[in-house]
Amino acid sequence: MFVQSNSLRGIKDYFHKELSSLYSEREIKQIVKLLTVKLLKISDLDYISSSNLKFSESDLLFFRTALNRLRDQEPFQYVLGEVEFYNLRLTVDSRALIPRPETEELVHWIGHDFNSNEELNIIDVCSGSGCIAFSLKSKFTRAKIIALEHSVQACSLIRENGLRTQLDVDVFEADVLDPITYRKMNKASFDVWVSNPPYIPVKEMSDMSKNVLDYEPGIALFVDDSDPLLFYREIAEKAKLYLRSGGALYFEIHEDFGAQIEVLLKSFGFVNIELRKDLQGKTRMVKARTVTLPNETQ
Repeated sequence: MFVQSNSLRGIKDYFHKELSSLYSEREIKQIVKLLTVKLLKISDLDYISSSNLKFSESDLLFFRTALNRLRDQEPFQYVLGEVEFYNLRLTVDSRALIPRPETEELVHWIGHDFNSNEELNIIDVCSGSGCIAFSLKSKFTRAKIIALEHSVQACSLIRENGLRTQLDVDVFEADVLDPITYRKMNKASFDVWVSNPPYIPVKEMSDMSKNVLDYEPGIALFVDDSDPLLFYREIAEKAKLYLRSGGALYFEIHEDFGAQIEVLLKSFGFVNIELRKDLQGKTRMVKARTVTLPNETQ
């Protein structure tokens, strides 16, 4: 047997021994907890009082398989197969990026800017797992929300999360860079455009960790060094056409490109441009309006 006992203590000791070079003690405790809760379908409260748990051989195999994947530096969220985001539990795997805390902050920003009872028309461009689209639908229950995504694999993941969350989001499989994509849309019909597009220059790959480079889809991460604002330019140009008067455009951005994106948005006629820092103090979000609204200053 690869563990000293089939108890929860045995599992904890096994994970600490094998993963201490990759994870902190706090992280390992959380990993064991979340794997156990998922495996046994118990609550966090039940886990606290489960020190006397005994696991079957199939249970032990589940833990060993998970540990081997973690030892290969596969992201824990993919190993677990799910992530909590904006009070939703979403399926995640290598078909799409793992939702990040700064993306959740972007959703909070949108949620604060509009009344939850409004019948908004929203499009989430480069939707990935659908985390933004479903979070906004959970907040704005009367809204019509489209998740636009180019990757066939990611679109299938969005549909799975639609079934999982029972939230009604329309999935639109299309390339944001292709003009044909927009032919079926009505101009000046959206209240909100939001996007977390690819924004990491290829030259920064060498600075990134193995668990990102080897497992998360590069197509959703990287953009050519010669044109790092490609997606922002294309999306902003279309958003200007398809947003209503007073509509809002939100982006998650690279911390180094805030000033450039502000200039870009001004060039398309957007106003009330606001850059915002995340909880780490990095400039990671921007909002712009199609016109100046009362009580707002540019």
